[in-house]
Amino acid sequence: MKQLICFSLILSFPFVHSYSAEKASTSQLAVQKSTALPAHLTTRIQWTTFPQPQYNHDDLKGQNRAAILRIYADETGKITQASVQESTGLKNLDEVLLQAVRQAHVQPYKVEDTTLPIIGYQTFSLNLEQDPSECNYSFNSKNWMAQQQQQKVKFSYKTQPQLELNRDDLNQHDRKIKFSFKVDKHGAVKKVKINQGSGIYALDQNIVQAISKSQITVKRTASTLWLYKKSSFKDEIQFKLNQCS
Repeated sequence: MKQLICFSLILSFPFVHSYSAEKASTSQLAVQKSTALPAHLTTRIQWTTFPQPQYNHDDLKGQNRAAILRIYADETGKITQASVQESTGLKNLDEVLLQAVRQAHVQPYKVEDTTLPIIGYQTFSLNLEQDPSECNYSFNSKNWMAQQQQQKVKFSYKTQPQLELNRDDLNQHDRKIKFSFKVDKHGAVKKVKINQGSGIYALDQNIVQAISKSQITVKRTASTLWLYKKSSFKDEIQFKLNQCS
């Protein structure tokens, strides 16, 4: 009788072992499953920290330069890859742009509650040092000007957004840009959209960066308590060749 019981236990052992191995294998496969979405491809990168290449007059070798860089950012907005799509023609200058991009940061792209990696392209226009007598433009948008004149506005900028823009950046034409942006309940700008571009990508991005670093306020009344939720606002700005601040 003891021999029979022992033999039965021996026979059952491989099946128990097999069942355990099968269960472990199933669990392992479940962990490896992935529902990751592909990276978001865009031609308009939204920067939270715009690249700031450091170069001087001598680096340009006597002429204006331009380049296009291909950029890959992960789900957090960190730049993980950068390569030259169209070169400035100068290897050292290309490296300056790459270094600047790697130190910058992109605003993550969201689909519902999921953030995705981003693949996009950034254009750089590098100009020879400007004459100090050249005028620069300030952020005198329609809403900002009305705000300064104490007119009734839907929102107010806490401080004037900062631009780095001069007459040469307009490329011999007056420019007008219409844009909209979303803000959270604290008045911080979260997303900027160009509704009508200037025709110059770098100029549009200059506006996007200025707005992205801004905050707004709205006078809360019984009819504007909705501001505690995300809200959208519109503004526009015009640059004329014969008008500089």
